[in-house]
Amino acid sequence: MLEITHTEAGGAIIVTLAGKVMMGAESERIVTLVDRDLAEGKRVFIFEVSGVTRMDSTGVGRFIYSFNKITSAGGTMRVAGATGHIFDIFHVSLLDTVIPFFGSLAEAQASA
Repeated sequence: MLEITHTEAGGAIIVTLAGKVMMGAESERIVTLVDRDLAEGKRVFIFEVSGVTRMDSTGVGRFIYSFNKITSAGGTMRVAGATGHIFDIFHVSLLDTVIPFFGSLAEAQASA
């Protein structure tokens, strides 16, 4: 199960994810959310992932899609709270070389 919380603070959209970011309709909501917020003119996104317990290649794809859409629209994307095997997944896929990663949400917000 994937829980998604969506808030706005300090001009940034904060997407908090908890649970499994896996293949299926649940993780498709990430794409829908990004598309909707971009259409509304939002340009700064922070994905808080400290609550993510599992992620597969489809989950990685959701982040790649989001990054490409956001940057193509002139926006910025950050990831906060990735640790352990979740960070390892981002590292193996080299996403940590193109997307800024931060240890905490507060650090990601301060970099905005």
